[in-house]
Amino acid sequence: MKYGFVKVAAAVPAVKVADVDYNIQQIESIIAQAEGRGVEVIVFPELCITGYTCQDLYKEQLLLDRAESGVITLLDFTRKLDIISIVGLPVVINGLLYNCAAVIQGGQLLGLVPKTYLPNYAEFYEKRWFASAQDMNPITCIYAGNTVSVSAEPQVFVTSDGMKFGVEICEDVWAPIPPSNNLALSGADIIFNLSASNELIGKHAYLKSLLAQQSARTISGYVYASSGFGESTQDVVYGGNAMIFENGKMLVEGDRFSFSPQIQQCQIDIEKLRVERRQNTTFINAQRHSHAVEVTCKPVQPHDFELQRTIDPHPFIPKNEDMQSACEEILNIQVAGLAKRLYHINAQKAVLGISGGLDSTLALLVTVKAFDKLDLNRKGIIGITMPGFGTTDRTHNNAVKLMQTLGVTIREISIAKAVTQHFKDIEHDIEVHDITYENSQARERTQILMDVANKENAIVVGTGDLSELALGWATYNGDHMSMYGVNVGVPKTLIRYLVTYVSSEMATETLLDIVDTPISPELIPADEQGNIQQKTEDLVGPYELHDFFIYYFLRYGFSPKKIFMMAQKAFANTYDDATIKKWLTTFCRRFFNQQFKRSCLPDGPKVGSVSLSPRGDWRMPSDASNALWLKECESL
Repeated sequence: MKYGFVKVAAAVPAVKVADVDYNIQQIESIIAQAEGRGVEVIVFPELCITGYTCQDLYKEQLLLDRAESGVITLLDFTRKLDIISIVGLPVVINGLLYNCAAVIQGGQLLGLVPKTYLPNYAEFYEKRWFASAQDMNPITCIYAGNTVSVSAEPQVFVTSDGMKFGVEICEDVWAPIPPSNNLALSGADIIFNLSASNELIGKHAYLKSLLAQQSARTISGYVYASSGFGESTQDVVYGGNAMIFENGKMLVEGDRFSFSPQIQQCQIDIEKLRVERRQNTTFINAQRHSHAVEVTCKPVQPHDFELQRTIDPHPFIPKNEDMQSACEEILNIQVAGLAKRLYHINAQKAVLGISGGLDSTLALLVTVKAFDKLDLNRKGIIGITMPGFGTTDRTHNNAVKLMQTLGVTIREISIAKAVTQHFKDIEHDIEVHDITYENSQARERTQILMDVANKENAIVVGTGDLSELALGWATYNGDHMSMYGVNVGVPKTLIRYLVTYVSSEMATETLLDIVDTPISPELIPADEQGNIQQKTEDLVGPYELHDFFIYYFLRYGFSPKKIFMMAQKAFANTYDDATIKKWLTTFCRRFFNQQFKRSCLPDGPKVGSVSLSPRGDWRMPSDASNALWLKECESL
């Protein structure tokens, strides 16, 4: 395990019913392949050593003895291997026959896990042959030449690098209270399920939903392998499912109804799972009375780490199949938040500064939708353009066209004269384009918006977004302030995506041009051709990188080292390592230094899983040191 990633696999071998020698050969072949691929733990289907569909052959001592000798063969085969293999077989313990999972590593039988819930309905007759774990008294037995303790108590296996996993078998996960509940609450990061579930119309979709929900409920990785080609088709068919989930999300799905053996593998991020559990107080409360027996696995040789998971470079962008539904949900959250505030204070009007940029465009679109929801006249929305020293014709014209299209009240108030007078008052040289030059303009604009709102008995709707808040890219008591900020939960990459989505609905060239306009506060004069000279991403870095950093820093608390490694994978064809390191260092420095702006943040709605509200998700002292994070950035 490195960076919290554990490589696991679900295997579906070819089987011949009751042919243990053949089945062992197939299992060994797959184990060897998985070991070569760096898999750390692999799970096989239920009763794979004998085949699940042996029926009354389970009463035959010869089959049971051969299954035990098959385990001995596996132990010998794995003697020099680090991989942990979980296989299914029938085991006689203290006179009773159990459907068990055998956990094997390095020539040692680490444990036997008996099945708890035995299906005995419809096509299933397991109680005809097997006893349940609930029928078992704790016992130490010798099996395949190894002494193991077996009982109904849940067992959590602990690897040498601290990863914990548990095992349940097929029907166990279909029970009202699956054993995996207690296993996860007892610390198991990953649950492995050996299954033999047959195929029926509609069952597969239900199964995927069940496993996803169980993975989400237990905040765990869930690795599922079920019987496939070779099992008896006397009355039912086994499709051979291999699926891996992480906290409700399917990472890998195998080829169902394949006639060939298969290994489905991926890396599960248990560090991310552990962060989720620590933050989830419901999970913390639920684990108070959980208990399990811990089994220590064997030490393994260190391996070179290679990240093999696909890392989404844009984690804030919806990936649902129904993109339209996702976008509408985000917009509805923003609209509902603003509408409630307008209704509560009985405001009939709203004031916004419209720059022709992405943020103010989305804020205006949300405000229009809120007014429509409340049956308020759109003319009550006062959009104000405030040209300054850096305003370009492109952004000014787009701002005016957008407001005309939406039918809101348009006002234009130049800030040039007022700011020039202000420079004289504070004795600042207008030719010096420093932070005073820039922030004076931003504060003048905010003063205009606040004063117009007072005059019109209106509310100032803020336009600043989550990415700007994280980087502190806002003028304190300037655009940093509003009476309600509709974009505070929306990062820049998502704002661009939402505006693009709305443009497809409205079919306006103005919105498309706004999306294509370079992001800029326009506080520095344009160049000789009238083009934007001050580009935000040239100064603080690409927003797609910063949004990536924000997501994994805030959502999971990952270290710069891990974020850098994941960014290398996500942006392999976009940014080189030096660029990623530069802007990650910038992010760590700015995020800490700019907390004071977030500590007095106006109200606004949380939209996704990440928020910087000082009243909600993020409470941080404004004078916290960033030394640890910057030091790790330097070491990259």
